[in-house]
Amino acid sequence: MSEAAEPITADQLTIVPANEASWDDLRAVFGTTGEPGRCHCQYYKVRDFEWRALSETTRLARLREQTACGDPKAPSTSGLVAYLGGGPGGGPGGEPVGWCAIEPRTAYPRLLRTRTPWTGRDEDRTDDGVWAVTCFVTRKGFRRRGITYALARATVGYAREHGARAVEAYTMITQPGKEITWGELHVGSRDVFADAGFTEVSHPSPRRVVMRVDF
Repeated sequence: MSEAAEPITADQLTIVPANEASWDDLRAVFGTTGEPGRCHCQYYKVRDFEWRALSETTRLARLREQTACGDPKAPSTSGLVAYLGGGPGGGPGGEPVGWCAIEPRTAYPRLLRTRTPWTGRDEDRTDDGVWAVTCFVTRKGFRRRGITYALARATVGYAREHGARAVEAYTMITQPGKEITWGELHVGSRDVFADAGFTEVSHPSPRRVVMRVDF
């Protein structure tokens, strides 16, 4: 299936906590090449010196442990998985197509120590009641079709249902004619979160905007 094909609408997707998805399905979303297949959503989970010491094998193992894929009774997980059509197990037309990392903000040590998200804000960084959306991955072949928008909307209900008092994201501003690489846009664009009902709470740099929903 080629990129930039017909848009995928929210009602075509089934979005589930990652522990309800299979590990094989999540691996299919991340792939084995490119930034997702190297990072395995570990960049914000460790501090700088730890990141350099982690092998790809270790990053992959950490992701598997954090998501608890295949264990619907797990007490926690670290994100959401989007299926086109049916959900886990394949179903009619069910195909794993997207991932979104969402957890309490304190689950991301690097985020807590990065200066930019906190510029101009008086925040208790250790508040477990504030959740964070830190990463999106769309499976190759399904990109630029609206999956990220649906995942961003799903984070609001998911965070609320799990006791969050707020959920926020650290987005990029996209502008016509100015290229942004995947390595930058993995956090999502401002437009994606505005569509999901998030509002801007700070603008710490020319291209970074903190977006948030308070419950």
